[in-house]
Amino acid sequence: MGAQSALILLLSLTWRESTRCNGLTVDPPDHLVAVDPGHLGLLEITWSPPASWIDVPDCQKLYQLEYFNTYEHSWTAIRTPRESYRAQFDLMKDIRVRVYTLLRGPCTNGTTVKSMNYTELVQKPPSAGVAGTAVKDFVCVYHNMEYMECNWKRSPRIPANSQQRLYFWHKDLEQTEECPKYILSGGVRSGCNFTGRTLPDFTDINFCINGSSAKGLLEPAFTTLQIQNQVKPGTTEKLHLQSRPDGQLEARWERPVGKVPGHCLEWEVEHSQESPDGKITSEQILTEQMNLTLSGTLGNERHCFRVRSKLHKYCVDRAIWSEWSRPTCYPEMKEVEPEPEWDKVPFYVYVAAAIIGMLMLALCMVAVLKRGSRLEKKLDPLLTTLFARNPVLTVVEA
Repeated sequence: MGAQSALILLLSLTWRESTRCNGLTVDPPDHLVAVDPGHLGLLEITWSPPASWIDVPDCQKLYQLEYFNTYEHSWTAIRTPRESYRAQFDLMKDIRVRVYTLLRGPCTNGTTVKSMNYTELVQKPPSAGVAGTAVKDFVCVYHNMEYMECNWKRSPRIPANSQQRLYFWHKDLEQTEECPKYILSGGVRSGCNFTGRTLPDFTDINFCINGSSAKGLLEPAFTTLQIQNQVKPGTTEKLHLQSRPDGQLEARWERPVGKVPGHCLEWEVEHSQESPDGKITSEQILTEQMNLTLSGTLGNERHCFRVRSKLHKYCVDRAIWSEWSRPTCYPEMKEVEPEPEWDKVPFYVYVAAAIIGMLMLALCMVAVLKRGSRLEKKLDPLLTTLFARNPVLTVVEA
C-alpha cells in the first residue's frame, strides 16, 4: 500500500497543473484533424490525448465531441472513450469541430470533470468549380417504396453544353458509384432513376452532383438522406360511401397496393358538403383509421370525399403526402348527355356545311354528265348499223 500511495503522489506532482489533490483538472485533446476518405462528406475525425495526460488509477478518460451539423443547422454532441468519430458534413460549407477531455470515476468523487478549454477545428470549403453553377432544389422521392427518383434544377448561370453527373455512396459500397439511369429534360440531365437498384433504409446515403463545362468544372453540391424519410405512398384507388340504417354516412377506403406498411400510414380526409342552394363547405380530418363516419343524419346535402396518406411520425422522421384520390360523392351525380342546342352552333359550322353540300352537288352533276356522254357515244354506232341494214324506208298510209 505504501508503494502505491507513493506512486499516486508522484503522478499528482508531475501532472502539470492538470492534476491537483482533491480537485482534478484536465487539458483538452491535441492534434484534432478531419480526414476525407472520399465518401462524399462522411469525414473521419481523429484526435490524441492531451500532452499533459498521465494515466491515473480509478480515473476514466472520455471525450466530448461537438460538431456543427450543416444539414440540421445545429450543434451535435457525443461522448466517447475513443479517439475518433465519423460524422457527415456538407463539404461546400465550413466544417466546425471542437473536442473536450472529460474525467470521471472515484478519482473525481463520482462527478464529471470537463476541461476548461476545447480544441477546435474550422475547415473552409475548397473553392472548386465555376461559382454559382451548383444545382438547385435537389429532391428525392421514394415512390410507394418501389423505386426512387432524384430530381434537380439547373442553375441559370451554368454554361451551355455542360454535363452534370450524380454520384452516391452508402456504407454497403466500397466506393462511390454513378447514377444508374439519368432522367433527361430538354436533352439535358435533370434527375436520376434508381429503378432496380436496391438502396438500404435507415442508412445515410450521400449524394454529390458535379459536372464539367467549357469554362471549367461546375460547382459541386452535396446532400445526405435516408430513403425511408422520402417515401411517397401510392394514390388511394378505392373509396366507398355507404348510408347506414341510422341515417349516418360512412366512408371506407383501402390502402394503396405496394410495400408501404399499413400500420405506418396516417390519412387526411377532405370532406366537402354542398347544400341545395349551392353553398359548399369543406373540412380536413386527420385519422389513423381507414374509415370515417359523419355525425348527424343525412339531409338534402351532397357529400364528397377524397383521401391521401403519408407515413406516420412514429415510423419515419419526415414524410411526403401522396396524391389525392378521385372524389367520391353521395348521392352520386347521374351524368345526362346534354341535348344539342342548335341556336348555339357557331356560324362557321353552317358555312362549312353549306360548302360541303355544294361540293357534293357539283360532284353528282359531273358524274351524271359523264354518264350521259358515255351513253351517247354507245348509241351512235348502234343507230348507224341499224340504218345500214334498212336503207329504204317505205311510207305506208294507214
